[in-house]
Amino acid sequence: MMIFLLIGVFIGVILFEVPTLIRQKHWRELTVFSVLLSMAFLIALLEIIGVNLPSPAKGVDYIIRDILQLNYE
Repeated sequence: MMIFLLIGVFIGVILFEVPTLIRQKHWRELTVFSVLLSMAFLIALLEIIGVNLPSPAKGVDYIIRDILQLNYE
């Protein structure tokens, strides 16, 4: 049931945004929009079906502490 709701919401977003981008011939924006929307759909779908996703906060923390050598304590 939740998967169908997710698909419906994403189809609604596509139907709302894509025709305007096509009419105005914003091809680069349409490409970026498609990539980001696809990534968001994939992450949401994985979350719904119960896949344990890693926290992005741990990756940001690694970059700040270990790569950039910044301390924020």
